[in-house]
Amino acid sequence: MDAIFERIKKLRERLLYHAKLYYVYDSPEISDYDYDMMYAELKKLEEENPQYYDPASPTQRIGGKALDKFEKVTHTVIMNSLSDVFSYEELGDFLLRMEKISEGLVYSVEPKIDGLSVALTYENGVLVRAATRGDGIVGEDVTQNIKTIFSVPLKLKEPIPYLCVRGEVYMPRENFERVNAKREAQGQPLFANPRNAAAGSLRQLDPEVVAARGLDIFIFNLQEGELYMDGTTPDSHTAELERLDELGFTVLQDCIKASSYDDVISHIEKLGEKREHLAYDIDGVVIKVDSIEQRRKIGEGTNTPKWAVAYKFPPEQKKTKLLSVDIAVGRTGVLTPTAVLEPVRLAGTTVSRATLHNLEFIRERDIMIGDNVMVQKAGDIIPEIVCAYPKERDGSEKVFNMPQFCPSCGEPVFYDEDEGAATRCTNSLCPAQLARGIEHFASKDAMNIDGLGPHIVELLLSNGIIKDAADLYSIKASDISNLDRMGEKSAQNIVNAIENSKEAGLERLIYALGIRNVGEVAATALAKKYQTLEACFDATAADICEIEDFGLITANCVVNYFSHEQNKDLCRRLIEAGVNTIAVKKQLNNIFEGMTFVLTGTLPTMTRDEASELIKERGGKVSGSVSSKTTYVLAGEEAGSKLTKAKTLGIEIIDEAAFMRMIGD
Repeated sequence: MDAIFERIKKLRERLLYHAKLYYVYDSPEISDYDYDMMYAELKKLEEENPQYYDPASPTQRIGGKALDKFEKVTHTVIMNSLSDVFSYEELGDFLLRMEKISEGLVYSVEPKIDGLSVALTYENGVLVRAATRGDGIVGEDVTQNIKTIFSVPLKLKEPIPYLCVRGEVYMPRENFERVNAKREAQGQPLFANPRNAAAGSLRQLDPEVVAARGLDIFIFNLQEGELYMDGTTPDSHTAELERLDELGFTVLQDCIKASSYDDVISHIEKLGEKREHLAYDIDGVVIKVDSIEQRRKIGEGTNTPKWAVAYKFPPEQKKTKLLSVDIAVGRTGVLTPTAVLEPVRLAGTTVSRATLHNLEFIRERDIMIGDNVMVQKAGDIIPEIVCAYPKERDGSEKVFNMPQFCPSCGEPVFYDEDEGAATRCTNSLCPAQLARGIEHFASKDAMNIDGLGPHIVELLLSNGIIKDAADLYSIKASDISNLDRMGEKSAQNIVNAIENSKEAGLERLIYALGIRNVGEVAATALAKKYQTLEACFDATAADICEIEDFGLITANCVVNYFSHEQNKDLCRRLIEAGVNTIAVKKQLNNIFEGMTFVLTGTLPTMTRDEASELIKERGGKVSGSVSSKTTYVLAGEEAGSKLTKAKTLGIEIIDEAAFMRMIGD
């Protein structure tokens, strides 16, 4: 063995040791500079001596090139989800069912990490593949991205012939705050919570971007394979976790074995109290039969194991103080009050603002400025005020009233009872409405002009480069390359995106115009009936009401929009700029006619937008919320509250495979 290989081997061992101390145990022994110098030396030696390549080398963690797409992976063991319970009574029913099958069972009680599931496969102790859960049967190959997580061992402590484990990828709270702060500084949309941030990060095509996000993982299950070199495996789940820890995995923390209802509930309450102080988010507690043999006896359900459930925590609520109320002006002129709160940690993020909807909402809940209020996150995403505490007032509180003049343009506002008790600005040239309207015009579901976010729109308006959406199509790269946070390449990218948006079609264009009460579904229906933008100019309310699901209020909004000469002028200028104003969508068939779909989670082989198009092309509708009118919920990986509501209402839930069978693919 030559001296170069000896040096490479030593550097690898030292780097692995120090990386574990730094990333897993948070107790570094050397400086970042010393680590970087060792890493640079190893990388140079490996490049000069390719015969010593090792896939488990520390340099291979962020060594892959950016991908064009993720390859599909079929799981050899189905990655099932768990049945959810939402009360101690439901949990008691589960435990009672288990005891009827087999007396004296022992349960593993462990935190449910709020992240996304992956399967890691090892051959001869070396990581060969990592795949997302997908629909449980087919996932995506994210091996390069998983390698950027330093708590994932590239090589196990023993060369186990074959092993597949399941883990939960998550973003630690501290990293989530850092990532969002950076995105805010760059004018990018913020992640709603650490779980969304982890999911979005793991699906990045560039491993270097993933590495910068600081993801982590807990391993919580053995999928298949052996845990010992002699081919044996422990006979209990908790013993499997202990062995996985010995092999170098970071396994779930705060797990206990319990043999009674009281012990299970006690640990759930302990984790609930501890939840706020953890470095990561948990959204519940998983209760599993510990014995592998007893699991086989109890068996599996169609989509979930019968021997485990997930107890989901109720929405987290916190008490804080309402300091003031800000007013935002939307693209249709609606003034929306937003509560400014004393910052409070809630469901994984620091909350300092919450929606107050409208004046009627505030009056119904008797909310005053200065009140102590209870805050929760609707669907664990949108902060909202649940109630105020009038009995705790000291006399310093103030009644809130909506302003009489628009805070953006100073023009009078009016109270619109027909529009859900909305307060609206009367000035169609209001700067706030212009900015929000152009942001909507450029948004993903409208004209899809990539890169034209709120910050850029504000710059274009404040510098006099545009006055409305039609002006976008006369922008040259040289007009904007000198703007703040802009360069020649970024400027050209935006100009290219604007040019590409010309082919979006009439359906997207009508939606992009921001006509009151006209969403994507209504815009598509209008385009289907009238086929060209010019034909919409002369549409009557009576004609529009002939379209299915169009009422008189929405029809009048359409007629009113095209009755204003300034709106017609905007449309004519769009036509002159070369924007396609002809309907482009053709209905393939009507197999989904009369059906309403709701999409949730990440689908394994297509985006939700792509699935929506397939539904609409076949006569179906896509809704953003689950109700009694929902026909199907199309659920993918890491589906959230919509899936829970669908189960409660008894709505049929399908996966992507079932959906593809329905459309004959």
